[in-house]
Amino acid sequence: MAGNSDTVRQTPPGILLIRKIRGKDWSLTTYRYIILLITFIAYACYHASRKPSSIVKSVLCPDPVKGPKKKPWPIGEFFVRQEFVGLDRNVSTAKGWDPFNGTHGTSKLGEIDLAFLACYSVGMFVAGHLGDTLDLRLFLTTGMVGSGIFVGLFGMGYFLDIHAFGFYLIMQMVAGLFQATGWPSVVAVIGNWFGKRKRGLIMGVWNAHTSVGNISGSLLAASVLDYGWGWSFILPGASIVMGGIIVYLFLAAYPEDVGFPYANDPIPSSERLPNDEESHMQKGKTAAVENNSGIRYGSGSRTSVGLFQACLIPGVIPFAFCLFFAKLVAYTFLYWLPFYLSQTEIGGEYLSVKTAGNLSTLFDVGGIFGGIIAGYISDKLKARATTAATFMYAAIPSMLLYRTYGSVSQTVNIVLMMVAGLFVNGPYALITTAVSADLGTHSSVRGDSRALATVTAIIDGTGSVGAALGPLLTGFLSTQGWDAVFIMLMVGALIAGLLLSRLVVAEITEKIRRPVTTSNGWQNNEAPATQPLLRDRS
Repeated sequence: MAGNSDTVRQTPPGILLIRKIRGKDWSLTTYRYIILLITFIAYACYHASRKPSSIVKSVLCPDPVKGPKKKPWPIGEFFVRQEFVGLDRNVSTAKGWDPFNGTHGTSKLGEIDLAFLACYSVGMFVAGHLGDTLDLRLFLTTGMVGSGIFVGLFGMGYFLDIHAFGFYLIMQMVAGLFQATGWPSVVAVIGNWFGKRKRGLIMGVWNAHTSVGNISGSLLAASVLDYGWGWSFILPGASIVMGGIIVYLFLAAYPEDVGFPYANDPIPSSERLPNDEESHMQKGKTAAVENNSGIRYGSGSRTSVGLFQACLIPGVIPFAFCLFFAKLVAYTFLYWLPFYLSQTEIGGEYLSVKTAGNLSTLFDVGGIFGGIIAGYISDKLKARATTAATFMYAAIPSMLLYRTYGSVSQTVNIVLMMVAGLFVNGPYALITTAVSADLGTHSSVRGDSRALATVTAIIDGTGSVGAALGPLLTGFLSTQGWDAVFIMLMVGALIAGLLLSRLVVAEITEKIRRPVTTSNGWQNNEAPATQPLLRDRS
């Protein structure tokens, strides 16, 4: 059922203050840069607040302390001078933390991860519809502040000496629900501000916030681990709260909120200016919006589509199921790659737990390049499905090579790891950003409908189910050997590519049938050179 939001919305207070100080408003280009920066910071904060649980696992449920290892190339002493295990000055945490330090400690940690991802994926569907119905700025602010509070409360269990498993389970579940507000909201905001031209490239670069958040969250949590594992949650929790305040003060969710017409609204042909989008947007800025009262009506009166209506948009279901398997593969690497590196002999050496975690971040570095390259190619070819499917097929041999030759040396392992990250995370980034934004502004939802957050939630929510399933299956399959795990990953990548086959065929067929315009304005399938009179008859 479509919702309707008729409430009057205001320009963000931070922007109003800057207008008064400067005496004039920013240009459309400036606003777009600001939107990219704020949403980048926002989702980097989301990912940073998810990392503490993986960092403190070795403290909550410590493994036996291993002997000294060879310093890995190319990290060196800077990152591996000390191990995390036993770093905490509190004697009790050096022996683990009840209830995670018992016989079933690792399974309980796994249950907490599964509970978080399950609530995240379920909450995504609800959050998407709410994001299209409510004020995205306030909705995103609420989600960030709520996430920070419950991430911090998890860490407070250390200071309050709480040992009840239910407490930590509930904190993670509620945090997962609040975390679900992030992705649909930021993708919707980006989609509102940027048309489809170069959207893939822009979002490919912008999607680096995921890896930046993962790396910064790891470093932030590790930097205070020496003072008690609780600080590893409180500090990232405080950072996402601060990010929420920035969003509240400066994020304009829609161009209308600061006086520009909606980027995806249809432009009458009589007013359309070729190749000059910004000139048209500036021309459309109304006098009523120029005053400093900050009141906006346009974006607040949009109607949102329901889940069922969004599912009927062509391409939503195939991409959603494709992302299910793409995230299954990507999140298996995210959760299990450090463990795999520490359990695999590489160049005749076994890496320490901390070193394996540091080196695993290079998979994300490859993913950054993968998202940018996939976005650029899809823009050039104007073929999102073909690009995503090609990357998924290419991920199969890259994972096979990584499993087969990754143990030859650390250099070979790193190179193959980054290549695998490029092909695994490339389509994952493309589908969750540019594809979701394209489908959320599809012509079938009309110019006055809001479907960006809903479509994003359906696609990424379905993908998050796969994200929860992949690491869970890996826990069972790894007992049979890592070959079984990599077979699962390669089969998942194959299925992800095959699910887009119909869309790939449609894109290729459209390009084959598309008429080619010659320099004199003729189209090769309408007016052959041997029949010049056809031009006069048309």
